[in-house]
Amino acid sequence: MTAAVPLEPSAPARVPRRQVVAWGLWDSGSSAFNAVILTFVFSVYLTDSVGKDLPGSVSANSWLGWSLGVSGLFIALLAPIIGQRADGGRRKLSVGIWTAVTVAAMAAMVAVRNDYHYLWLGLVLLAIGSVCFELASVSYNALLRQVSTPATIGRVSGFGWSMGYFGGIVLLLVVYVGLIAGDGGALGVSTEGGLNIRLVGLVAAVWFAAFAIPLFLTVPEPPARAREVRLGVLASYRRLFADLRDLYRHAPHTVYFLGASALFRDGLAAIFTFGAVLAVTVYGIDPGDVLIFGVAANVVSALGALTAGWVDDRIGPKGVVMGSLVGLLLFGTTLGLLSGPTAFWVFGLGLCLFVGPAQASARTYMAWLAPPGREAQLFGLYATTGRAVSFLAPTLVGAFTFWFGSDRAGIVGILAVLLLGLIAMWKVRPPVRDRDGAPAPDVTAS
Repeated sequence: MTAAVPLEPSAPARVPRRQVVAWGLWDSGSSAFNAVILTFVFSVYLTDSVGKDLPGSVSANSWLGWSLGVSGLFIALLAPIIGQRADGGRRKLSVGIWTAVTVAAMAAMVAVRNDYHYLWLGLVLLAIGSVCFELASVSYNALLRQVSTPATIGRVSGFGWSMGYFGGIVLLLVVYVGLIAGDGGALGVSTEGGLNIRLVGLVAAVWFAAFAIPLFLTVPEPPARAREVRLGVLASYRRLFADLRDLYRHAPHTVYFLGASALFRDGLAAIFTFGAVLAVTVYGIDPGDVLIFGVAANVVSALGALTAGWVDDRIGPKGVVMGSLVGLLLFGTTLGLLSGPTAFWVFGLGLCLFVGPAQASARTYMAWLAPPGREAQLFGLYATTGRAVSFLAPTLVGAFTFWFGSDRAGIVGILAVLLLGLIAMWKVRPPVRDRDGAPAPDVTAS
């Protein structure tokens, strides 16, 4: 078995604070797509308004699911190759290109009128944005080593993740108060043709662009290695499979972590995907209070990620991930046995306390395990493996709900995926550091 592959020998002893802040601001800006476009506002607008009177037997919800499914396939196929090409001095360039395309797709959503004839345009733009956002995230995550040191990588990752949560909270409140609440929000924007919601896409695009700019002005491009011959698509995949065989042979625990993290990250995603539905159907939360709970949940998750980053740098990312999964299972099991809004508020927020640390430390874990010079490629595989099992938690939620004839039983499906992730993580070797906190050399054992 193999210990972790070390960070580059050139890893800085100290990183200017402005670079760390600039890197974290991209995370804050990216919440414009994740929270506003994909989760709470634009996707809902497409299904509940634009496609409400869609003729035919296929609903707007089905078309949305299929379009996001196709985008997920593209992400799974492209992410490792995009990461492979970004390594060697092109990571920041890659972040810039895919961020720009994502912002353009978001801005173009202003053209999607409240008319089913525009549904196809909205779905195409949402799918393009989803693919490009994930591709941008691949190289963005690979920059984590550059803006941190071996002693601070955990807290830097936690800082970035918390900035994403806080950014989502602020922007959601801004667009809700300014453009959505009541009849066109505080700004009194016309709702004719869905104009107020269409403007949300434009505001979100400006937000993402504004918060992304500091990264490109402040964080330098990683030092370029010897430039390699540009490979074609088929040659890139051949090299990818060869690299994977080599990785499994010399650093199998990196491969094991990719599989284990795919499992528990699917469980984490399911908490947010089904949390609002279960809050209303099982625990009696008023639909109007779900957004308030969502804001509170993001605050708690952000604080958890920020705090756990310091713990990460002291005990390592495996301890934080394992502890977070145990906490999620305990709070989730307790919540599944209780009823009523109060129980959901208390134990639901308790769940959120562990979600942020698990996400942030998983990113740290991947950064520690990635072979030097191949961080973007490995984060591409990180995205691909996550997509490969993304069907598991939703399928189990649906299965348990069907078998027991109760929405509450769906919680068991989420907990089962988290438990599988915990079991899979148990035997993954943690990143090894020397007594000074630096990564230890690669050591192979039988």
